[in-house]
Amino acid sequence: MAVRQPALTELRRLSDARGLQLTDEDLASFQALMGTTLASYAELDRLAEPLPPVRYPREAGYRPAPRDNPLNAWYWRCSIRGAREGPLAGKKIAVKDNIAVAGVPMMNGSQTLDGYVPNMDATVVTRILDAGGEIAGKAACEDLCFSGGSHTCATGPVRNPWDPGRTTGGSSAGSAALVAVGEADMALGGDQGGSIRIPSCWCGTVGHKPTYGLVPYTGAFPIELTLDHLGPIARTVADAAALLEVIAGPDGLDPRQSAGISPEPYTARLHEGGSGLRVGVVTEGFGWPGLSEAAVDEAVRAAVTRFEKVGGSVREVSVPLHRTGIHIWNAIAVEGAAALMINGNGFGTNWKGLYATSLIDVYARGRRTRAQDLSETVKLVWLLGDYMAGRYHGRYYAKGQNLARMLRAGYDDALADVDILAMPTLPMTAPPIPGPDAPRQEYVARALEMIPNTAPFDVTGHPAVNVPCGKVAGLPAGMMLIGRHGQDARVLQAARAFEEQVGGFENLLGRPS
Repeated sequence: MAVRQPALTELRRLSDARGLQLTDEDLASFQALMGTTLASYAELDRLAEPLPPVRYPREAGYRPAPRDNPLNAWYWRCSIRGAREGPLAGKKIAVKDNIAVAGVPMMNGSQTLDGYVPNMDATVVTRILDAGGEIAGKAACEDLCFSGGSHTCATGPVRNPWDPGRTTGGSSAGSAALVAVGEADMALGGDQGGSIRIPSCWCGTVGHKPTYGLVPYTGAFPIELTLDHLGPIARTVADAAALLEVIAGPDGLDPRQSAGISPEPYTARLHEGGSGLRVGVVTEGFGWPGLSEAAVDEAVRAAVTRFEKVGGSVREVSVPLHRTGIHIWNAIAVEGAAALMINGNGFGTNWKGLYATSLIDVYARGRRTRAQDLSETVKLVWLLGDYMAGRYHGRYYAKGQNLARMLRAGYDDALADVDILAMPTLPMTAPPIPGPDAPRQEYVARALEMIPNTAPFDVTGHPAVNVPCGKVAGLPAGMMLIGRHGQDARVLQAARAFEEQVGGFENLLGRPS
């Protein structure tokens, strides 16, 4: 595209909006001075970007008909086969629809990206294909992924496999639902406030949010650089570990990986068992006023005692700041998402790495022309984030980031005396999906109410996994296990020890009908 020189009327509007007292002569002078710099933009238009190569042939696929998509969990179906051999050979993987697959439509749950087709594969997609996996399609997700419910997706709500009238949880709604019913062996999810662990909890799957920076986010639509995570969803801990083993490790393109967290042989570590494992049950993770269901708390406390049967020890620990974690998350997520996800057209500036320029252009146009089509949660974040940034100039975002270090230290202090922390993943079972005429208050509540235990670990970056721990009134409940930074193997080892104790999660829960 050709970069156009701004007209004097445009410069006048910009000048006035910024409180600059410039005369017409001043503006004409600045307009002339811009010419040299604009010539550089013209030079950029001549150059091709260095994008990762698309290594495996594919066809675009198709949008499945409703009769073939009863849970509305697929956004798009395709079949992209990778290497003939590898650790994921024979596995069908669903990719959350905020992750780029070249030549396959990507909507990110939002009308603003309707019709967009990426020209590159995300790093995690290439790694799956290199490992012999098959990309079976794109799993439906929430509008710009900003919802812990499954009712904000522009293509309609994703329905819970255990009760189609209830939410699947979000934002990786389709990923967890497809794994739960066996339409995919594994799935990729994303997690900024719990979006891997929430639907995994309510669908009865294993969902692992890795240590921050372990898995490259390159090629996925961001929400907030300091909160973004990608990770695996599977029916067993072994499958989750196998997928994590493939997708983990630096790619040189994602600034989130600057902490230098190194991958481990996760599958090999699963067999170390639970003997000697010290588990700390976090008091503050239970009994959330107005949210916690007593039966869920009881199911998790009963589940934790299983570690004693395999030679581990269990004791109560207190992390008082855990109750403040949701407030720290709110300050970071609301202002950060408004700045990056919305006003920054998904990518913003001031970081080194791979920018999806084709997505930036399509999304920028889409959100300007279809802003009214955004979900109520995204509208809320946009309005409140812009208000806070304009009225308080980023002070609370900055304070939230400063307090994040204190929050991390609170968990680290507890983890100095135990190996694993445990608490309910979510304080309640899956609620009904709001109806099409539900008031905005109900719509937003069902999107954001469930995150007080999950969101703090997106702030601090600790690895955390949901493991199914039983049923409450016929619906899955989940236990969350949290470990030290970089010790994802220990977290998965603990999850595997519990899985063996209950005879497998399918034995514990059964299968959705």
